[in-house]
Amino acid sequence: MYKRFNIPFLFLMILVSAKLTGQEVSDKNLAVRMDATFGFVLPEYQHFNYLVNKPVHGFELSLSKASTGKSYWEQLYKYPEVGLTLSYSTLGNDDVFGREFGLFPYAQIALIRRPKFLLNNQFGLGIGYATKKFDLESNYENISVGSHINVHFNFKLGTKWMLSKRFAINSGLAFTHYSNANMAEPNLGVNLFTAFAGISYAVKPVGDFRMTKLAAHETKNEFAFIYAAGGKHTRALQSTVYFTSSVSAEYKYHWKRKFHIGGGIDLSYDSATETEMSAPGKSDYRSIYDFRTGFHFSQELVYDRFSFILQEGIYVGLVDRVNNSSMYNRAILRWKFNDHFLMHISMRSHLHILDYPELGFGYYFLK
Repeated sequence: MYKRFNIPFLFLMILVSAKLTGQEVSDKNLAVRMDATFGFVLPEYQHFNYLVNKPVHGFELSLSKASTGKSYWEQLYKYPEVGLTLSYSTLGNDDVFGREFGLFPYAQIALIRRPKFLLNNQFGLGIGYATKKFDLESNYENISVGSHINVHFNFKLGTKWMLSKRFAINSGLAFTHYSNANMAEPNLGVNLFTAFAGISYAVKPVGDFRMTKLAAHETKNEFAFIYAAGGKHTRALQSTVYFTSSVSAEYKYHWKRKFHIGGGIDLSYDSATETEMSAPGKSDYRSIYDFRTGFHFSQELVYDRFSFILQEGIYVGLVDRVNNSSMYNRAILRWKFNDHFLMHISMRSHLHILDYPELGFGYYFLK
């Protein structure tokens, strides 16, 4: 079960790393970075207050590649950096939560760039391994993590001070979340807030940045039709994975090169509905309740053929009979692998409550 779940995320990690670092393989613009981390577990749920008994600490080892403006996308994003990080962290209670190892590709974008100083933000997504997980007999207090293999998300706001052409000091703040996207129960997840500091070494000094005049942006209209499928648990400590799917029609207005806005309509199917509605206090089940319909608004941040999309949806017609939610959300990582076909990984949620992941494929065209 866990292997099936992690195939899409492992595929995405390999895909993003290969695509973003797909330049000529050499030591040019490569750097090695080592950071120490120290912080605490965010007490999102009350049980953390009495289970966490110490701060968290760890380290990160990264291999990165800087861009110098070979494409206009690199210039548009102020010469971003991509890399791969191996991380290790304690989790505040070795006996209950154990420790976590992570492996994730990342993209780092400059907010302020000066000759000797850089303020940046960084986004990373990959896989994590938790040494401890929930066990009804031996580790029943760990209601945060139900599987060893999890999704690892990392966001950083950091600074970089250049000591020389090769050496730099890194520091900043980071937020880390890992959970299994509701593919095993329990799945409250663990959130960490940490400070980091370290040093980086450039194998060869970064070359000169290219600066060319960009052509004026041409606005376009995009239409897409997408089918996605996934699976979920029912938050009842069951081993069954229930099938989910959705069909969407989307419209996007290419307002800016980096930013598109739009909306669409969705039809989704959730085979866990009957099981979830059998709980006390739920109304009588009908097969039509497996389906939901709604429309959504979307915001898309674009980098070449990759994009990150946030969608805010409203149920209309066939509504959510399980949670009685009026709204739904999706976070999407999308790749357009040619001029008409795309694939993506999405996470559906109801506000902050994660529901299930899906892998989608679609057809799109521009006018």
